[in-house]
Amino acid sequence: MRSLLQSLIAQALTRLHEDGVLPGVPAPDEVHIERTRDKTHGDFASNVAMTLGKAARTAPRALAERIAAALPAASAVERVEIAGPGFINFFLHPTAQLGVLLEVLEAGDAYGQGRIGNGQRVHLEFVSANPTGPLHVGHGRGAAYGSSLANLLSTAGFEVEREYYVNDAGRQMDILAVSVWLRYLEFLGQELPFPAGGYRGDYVRAIAVSLEQQVADGFRRTVSEVLDGLPPDGPQGGDADQYLDALIARAKLLLGSVDYGRLHRHGCDTILADIDDDLTAFGVSFDRWFRESSLVDSGALDRAIQALRAGDHLYQKDGAWWFRATAFGDRQDRVVIRENGEPTYFASDVAYHLDKLNRGFDRIIDIWGADHHGYMDRIRAALRALHGDDSTLTVLLVQFAVLYRGLEKVSMSTRSGEFVTLRELCDEVGNDAARFFYVLRKCDQHLDFDLELARSSSNDNPVYYVQYAHARIGAVLRQLAERGLKYEQPAAEALALLAEHPELDLAAALARYPELIESAALAYEPHQIAYYLRELAALFHAYYNNHPFLVDDAELRNARLTLVLAVRQVLRNGLRLLGVSAPEQM
Repeated sequence: MRSLLQSLIAQALTRLHEDGVLPGVPAPDEVHIERTRDKTHGDFASNVAMTLGKAARTAPRALAERIAAALPAASAVERVEIAGPGFINFFLHPTAQLGVLLEVLEAGDAYGQGRIGNGQRVHLEFVSANPTGPLHVGHGRGAAYGSSLANLLSTAGFEVEREYYVNDAGRQMDILAVSVWLRYLEFLGQELPFPAGGYRGDYVRAIAVSLEQQVADGFRRTVSEVLDGLPPDGPQGGDADQYLDALIARAKLLLGSVDYGRLHRHGCDTILADIDDDLTAFGVSFDRWFRESSLVDSGALDRAIQALRAGDHLYQKDGAWWFRATAFGDRQDRVVIRENGEPTYFASDVAYHLDKLNRGFDRIIDIWGADHHGYMDRIRAALRALHGDDSTLTVLLVQFAVLYRGLEKVSMSTRSGEFVTLRELCDEVGNDAARFFYVLRKCDQHLDFDLELARSSSNDNPVYYVQYAHARIGAVLRQLAERGLKYEQPAAEALALLAEHPELDLAAALARYPELIESAALAYEPHQIAYYLRELAALFHAYYNNHPFLVDDAELRNARLTLVLAVRQVLRNGLRLLGVSAPEQM
């Protein structure tokens, strides 16, 4: 319908050009049409007269009146009114949007697919949780949001590459390796204190057991070899970080580079495989798993640092090399190379983002946890320094979901081991509820996850409410077969039998779906789809409760079945976009 109205205005502008009313006024690249929020202002409105008024040297309202007078006749348009400073308001014929029902059924799963993306290549990085422990419910929100956004962008015509950045280098992975090694030594009967800053939890013990199955006692070292000469740990009055660093250095010395590398890889790869399994079960997949270590192996990290140095963007202070981030909009300069000569995480991130740019993406979207808010400016500063601008990059922050059991908030600390995993959440409430609940709010808004509501089979549970609408339509079709009746798709003219307000409201809602895909994709807001599905389900349930579908009049029956089949198709399309199933019965 929006395309039809754009065409009508374009024809009117052409006629005005030909009549000499708009001499020398260029036609707009696109005529803006939007749905009105207030039905007293019509169904659609355009501000084209206000955008052209200055060039036409005509008051916008007067120009709007001329455009309206030049509009070709269209059966879908009941009347046109001019409002305010020059809005052109279109009032549609009540049955004008019924034709969408046949469009939905003809397009099927493709209904809603758009071309606004125009094939632009989009790099979408999401989840990217450190492989130091299982995914918890906080990571689950980023996974659900990122996966739904990727589906949304693809539906809108973008070419999306989904990527997981694996932080398999750096200090946190060394802490994991040492934690696994100490549990391995415990499994072999050694009695050692576990570091205050180590990774705890049963998953570390499980990795240690699997390590022993591979290396037997090949990594065994005595207690004195491990502990003698180490500084005190935090609980003993020392510095917990210094103790961990010393323990890591001792492990590397005692095991040697080859065996320490095996230990390091075993911990990382075991957890990464577990993460992959959880995400696959959650309906989340990636086109590429990009390892941080590959930046070192390929020389990309060194090249990024050299590029900063060559541009005179680095300086030395207190033994470290600093990036002049403040010269490019950051609030403070950032360390790139530590005093010990080791590159920082920031240096790796600069190299990683340069790699993304070099792969030729039109848009780069990073989905990060809200705790990375302060990290955006330094990455943008690096891109401005090395690439000239940062306009390709969009950073979307996802607030962690907070899980409650009663009134008690559950801890999410992977270091302490006290957390609820994504797998446990899905086992309790199911994938569908988890995926839907996670995208019910904008990604940067706080989310409390209500377990009791997510498990309930009630209309208050939004995913149940939407799925039940789909299942109800399946029940109607089964009743149709049980009565020996057959659905025959009617001609477009027969749809005029759908003249009641609930029917027209449903048709209008279905017609809005492709527009919603575009707006939600451009805003990076899959929650708009979740809201829409709830609205569509509410319209359908109200219609279902007050209108029999399997009436004796075959023409009316087929018209109403066409309506509900179209509703079923759009519910299915929207749920699939969010990674939620559309059950035939419940």
